[in-house]
Amino acid sequence: MRFDGKVAVVTGASRGIGRGIALALAKEGCTVVVNYNRNHEKAREVVEAIKAAKARAIAVRCDVSVRNEVEGMFKTTVEEFGKVDILVNNAGIGEMAPILETTDDLWDRTLNVNLKSVFLCTQVAARYMMQRRYGKIVNISSNSGFGVACWGETAYAASKAGVIQLTKSAAFELGQYGININCVAPGATDTDMLRGGMTDQEYAKALDTRKKISSLGLVGKPEDIANAVLFFASDDSRFITGRTLLVDGGRRDFM
Repeated sequence: MRFDGKVAVVTGASRGIGRGIALALAKEGCTVVVNYNRNHEKAREVVEAIKAAKARAIAVRCDVSVRNEVEGMFKTTVEEFGKVDILVNNAGIGEMAPILETTDDLWDRTLNVNLKSVFLCTQVAARYMMQRRYGKIVNISSNSGFGVACWGETAYAASKAGVIQLTKSAAFELGQYGININCVAPGATDTDMLRGGMTDQEYAKALDTRKKISSLGLVGKPEDIANAVLFFASDDSRFITGRTLLVDGGRRDFM
């Protein structure tokens, strides 16, 4: 298995894409730190699923937009498992509002969770990784971070575009320490975050709309994103850094 003996921290891993990434890593033999902020029960369920897959895991509560909590999470990881090999910066929120209705609070909250957290976790993890001259960091952005504008995504798109550029800059600086940093930019993915507060009927209509702009006529599943993350987290990607991979079913207006 590709990740035997490796230790990964996956932020926002109690549900959705983060859960899929944590489980996929565990199935390949990785020890996983399941980060969550609010939902301990969901995080515990992920840990139990990982243990059922014969891998090790712990759940660690941490608000990844707060420096001392991030430092505590990595300290716990190293005390428990001796090292950190892989970091997946997945935690994110997607609150939508048109620009004229975007409040300071919504803007700050979105940038803190989606972008500042990537900076903080990367900085803290890198200080452990550089001691061993090895590390894989995979950031989760979004196709909203690219060139096509969507209604209500001013804060969200800005944060996700920032993740892409942070990936490039951090990879440039940290490559000398044996740390690869890459980015996966998902398109529409069938998760609770995509559903939001929609009814079943509204959600089915939303999925159908998203299928129509996919060259493959598909909406992604968490495992589709996880497969791309596993490539970047593995030594198969040893000669790749600072790059962003769109995993979006071939969104037509990006082709």
